[in-house]
Amino acid sequence: MRYTTGPADATEVPHKFNFNPKEGIDNPALVISDDTEPAVSPRLCLLKREEGEGFGFYLRNERGCRGHVVQQVALWSAAERSGLRDGDHVLEVNEDFVDNQEYEKVVLKVQASGLQLCLLVLRAEDYELAMSEGMDLMALARAHRGEECARPRLCHISRAPGLGLGLSIVPIEGERGKYYVNPVGEGPAEKAGVQPGDRLLWMNGAMVSTLTHSALAKMVKKSGEYVTIMVIDSRSEASYARRRLPILPAFASVHNLPHRPKTLHLVQGPQGYGFLLRQEKLSSGRIAHLMREVDPHSPAELAGMEDGDLLLAVNGEQVENTEHEDIVNRIRQSGQQVTLTTISIQGRDYYTQLGFSPLLLYDQTIPKKERFPELTLPRKDMHANSPCPRLCVLHKEGTGFGFNLACVQNKAGTYISQVVAGRAGERAGLWEGDVIVEVNGQNVEEEHFEEVLRIIKKGDTPLRLLVVEKAGYEKLRKSGVPINSGLISHNILVPDSTQDCFV
Repeated sequence: MRYTTGPADATEVPHKFNFNPKEGIDNPALVISDDTEPAVSPRLCLLKREEGEGFGFYLRNERGCRGHVVQQVALWSAAERSGLRDGDHVLEVNEDFVDNQEYEKVVLKVQASGLQLCLLVLRAEDYELAMSEGMDLMALARAHRGEECARPRLCHISRAPGLGLGLSIVPIEGERGKYYVNPVGEGPAEKAGVQPGDRLLWMNGAMVSTLTHSALAKMVKKSGEYVTIMVIDSRSEASYARRRLPILPAFASVHNLPHRPKTLHLVQGPQGYGFLLRQEKLSSGRIAHLMREVDPHSPAELAGMEDGDLLLAVNGEQVENTEHEDIVNRIRQSGQQVTLTTISIQGRDYYTQLGFSPLLLYDQTIPKKERFPELTLPRKDMHANSPCPRLCVLHKEGTGFGFNLACVQNKAGTYISQVVAGRAGERAGLWEGDVIVEVNGQNVEEEHFEEVLRIIKKGDTPLRLLVVEKAGYEKLRKSGVPINSGLISHNILVPDSTQDCFV
């Protein structure tokens, strides 16, 4: 380095920087250049669990706050073994940035990950620092992965007459178990998303690294009319190798995959939803919850439900491994409308063969009210002849439960004065004018407004309100019949001798 105070000859003697042990090097440029560690550094946690075992942590979304926080990491669990810690903030799930996504969607991504889950996380202190300094967390995650890294691709290729799959598989010389693929121009493989020079990683659920070229050729011949492969470009493959991260189907973008799950939005009619939910054992041995006896012109049929559809999720929550009674209760608690995610049995078998959940393709948040068709009958007409209580279960959101209370001045009794559109109260089935009978199982008919409000605020989420629409409440009071949950007229009936449920 050359130091001058004015124009100087290139041969001038450089300025000498002195070192004082108490003060350090007096060259600020040297001090700055030595600090190469980033202030905020995310880390990867790869969780591997056994069949029937959980990952071993809770994911929390703090109301009114951004981000998803890891809580209660269990001892000896997959989460602890991976290095996940209480307070970590999740930036990515399976290479997908989720810090700005809705909580329900993030939970579903975790649930649908299968036996391996990859999380990119920040320590609580680093997350707070990043937020306070206005850092772009998506750019931070991208930088950790490497700008050159693209997702692997799942490509479903159907044979075409005269062309076959339109794909050649070539061993990489000197690298056992590694192959690249070349698609025929305008052929089936290229149309399915395969690019020249892609590395072949996986075929019909099998990792090709364990297969010889002859075994791979036999698999292609036996695959029938289609094959599903996972490929990646060479630069992205190098990025995964640098991070010592296996390339999983859960990371992949999808191209042309068949048997997509369906999302059905149902609004209850006078006779319920119009289908039977039955627990059955499939030929594969899997226990499944199937839609049966779909009534013509019912809300279920109008939403696109077909007999034999398999239920995957209720209101965006996975239910495949949930007890039948619990599924029934979830549908009951949805109030007058529910969102069901379904797939055909053939489709479920397809994804079972591939080794991952079809819910990985479910990329929608729980729908807002306006996505549902309007009811064809006014509410009071639907319930004029059946003044029955309704149990509404509300999950608190960032700014509350989405309803307002009111009362008649100086009198006991509280009713719903306003229900905010699209919020928790409306989704749970609350109506304006509903009289509140119970709060979390406690009768409040004789309580004044302030006490009812205190009980609601005191209770944790979910909030369970037993309500009756105003005219029905007056009829029940005049009849002298005690109003409680035993009077609820269920739209889901569970016969004692079977696992069938009519919805």
